[in-house]
Amino acid sequence: MNTENKGNKTEVRSQPSALFYITDKGLMLAKKLKELFPNSQMVKFKSEAVSEVWSECKNLIFIMAAGIVVRTIAPLIKGKRTDPAVVVLDEKGEYAISLLGGHLGGANKIAKEIADFLGGRAVITTASDVNNLPAIDLWARENNLVVENWDLLPKIGTLLLNKGFLKVYADIGIKLTDKLQKTDNPETADILITNKNNLFAHTPIHLYLRPKNLIIGIGCNSGTSADEIEDAVKSILAENNLSFLSVYSIATIDKKSSEPGLIAFTEKYGFKVKTFTSDELNNVKGVVKSEAAFKATGAKAVAEPAALLASGAKKLLVPKQRIGNVTIAIALKGSNELQVTSNKLKNKGSSLVTRHSSLYIVGTGPGSIEHITPYAQNAIRNSDVIVGYGTYLELIQELIKDKEVVSTGMTQEIDRCKRAVELAMSGKTVSIISGGDPGIYAMAGLVFEILKNSNELQVTSNKSVESRESKNSSLVTRHSSLIDVEVIPGISALNACAARLGAPLMHDFACISLSNRLTSWDLIEKRLEAATTADFVIVLYNPKSMGRQGHINKARDIILRYRTPETPVGIVKSAMRENEKIIITNLKDMLDHDIDMQSTVIIGNSQTFLWEGWMITPRGYANKKQ
Repeated sequence: MNTENKGNKTEVRSQPSALFYITDKGLMLAKKLKELFPNSQMVKFKSEAVSEVWSECKNLIFIMAAGIVVRTIAPLIKGKRTDPAVVVLDEKGEYAISLLGGHLGGANKIAKEIADFLGGRAVITTASDVNNLPAIDLWARENNLVVENWDLLPKIGTLLLNKGFLKVYADIGIKLTDKLQKTDNPETADILITNKNNLFAHTPIHLYLRPKNLIIGIGCNSGTSADEIEDAVKSILAENNLSFLSVYSIATIDKKSSEPGLIAFTEKYGFKVKTFTSDELNNVKGVVKSEAAFKATGAKAVAEPAALLASGAKKLLVPKQRIGNVTIAIALKGSNELQVTSNKLKNKGSSLVTRHSSLYIVGTGPGSIEHITPYAQNAIRNSDVIVGYGTYLELIQELIKDKEVVSTGMTQEIDRCKRAVELAMSGKTVSIISGGDPGIYAMAGLVFEILKNSNELQVTSNKSVESRESKNSSLVTRHSSLIDVEVIPGISALNACAARLGAPLMHDFACISLSNRLTSWDLIEKRLEAATTADFVIVLYNPKSMGRQGHINKARDIILRYRTPETPVGIVKSAMRENEKIIITNLKDMLDHDIDMQSTVIIGNSQTFLWEGWMITPRGYANKKQ
């Protein structure tokens, strides 16, 4: 079975950070910034402390004079590709200065976010930002492109500043900015986006950006060294005029997942590895059988079918070639050939970015900022676009200011989810907002249904699964997709309401929605009766609306057939919001109270009792022998 191991997302503010301060005022500001950088440590400033965290923390934020910081970090600076982001603030938080690592380090972005958070001003001095031009290194990273000749970046950057635009040749589908102009002639281009080494005989100066779109299928004899595997891969790439920097992943048979040489080679370059069973490899059509491979592994062939399966391509870019103990085949990653178009995106004729986009399905709980997890807040802040129901978006205005916002009405869930997917497909990072938890009567399932039914792309989950075939292997299978999807949980209505009532859900419970907009009322009645006869505590969602006045009455009548009229009932409206209302009553009198779509009703089981204004369902600990 092909599975995936995907690294954690490395959003700027969820990365390890250090907040340095000197004075008490600086400490107070650091504590406030801790809300924005939950994965941070507050450190009393000492030059030795900076040295200790320089290579460990991605973001260093100093609340002190810039001169102190400059003198401290000067001996530690190595290069823009490895240095952390360094931001300097005054003690009042009026100015956030991006000092080092503005683009790749993310300091410019951090400075702007801190300024927004504190109500101050970001000080950005990088020429591209000042002139509202794209930073080529950052643009490349955002589009999963690898810079080959870093020494040319300053020259290309200066050229962009002087001309106001650059000509770009690309042999993959990619969306360009208005400052990056497409050309079909590589010789006239300033930037070349290609996996090919040389596009013409002579070598004028060009900046090469390499797409990570080559899948290398590998078969090898047992005991083959890492050096031999590396030499074979590089040799065959060179023979076929392909760049080693464009290698995205390695594919092989699961029996080779514990091969020491293969492990060492992939770990050296951080390549993703996908493994397949012999049955999966044997199901690939049109592959010539190798008796040696079949005898050793049970697979008719390894390199070619593994490359095809891992890439999703229909044909090989380079058929198998053997060098010594290694067999190599190369395929082009299928998603990099994919061009997605949509009339709704209003950009006909342009190819959309093929980089990994992110779609977060975020639960905001009851809605107030303090009840949204730091991880969810980070996802929202790091998104380009926020999509959601207007009422929920109004509750998180602090998080979404300066964002592109798509707001829809209550019954427009399908349109909302489709729009979120379309925006993510266009290359943007998108958060679709659900009140409560997105997996409970909310958006998560609908988003996945839309993705599943789409004929334009394949989406895989964000789970990391270690290879089960070899416990000792460091190789794991991974699967690539155009969009990375992550479901971020939130406090659900049942959690919030139960907390306000006491402990009504301490034992088994059932959640039932009384809305028959998507479920027939006959089925809802069956579920009510089943949950009641089984003595579940019952949580009723969507109990009453303008168009469904009688459903809550019918539900109570069904439950009364099996439970006493004195059964405790809790009714919570707008839990943990400004207009919150909490009522504890009983089954007989519950309809005397105001119940609407903002209410959640919790009906106790036969053991539920009331005590000092709390509703409690015992778990059974009192009966447990000590």
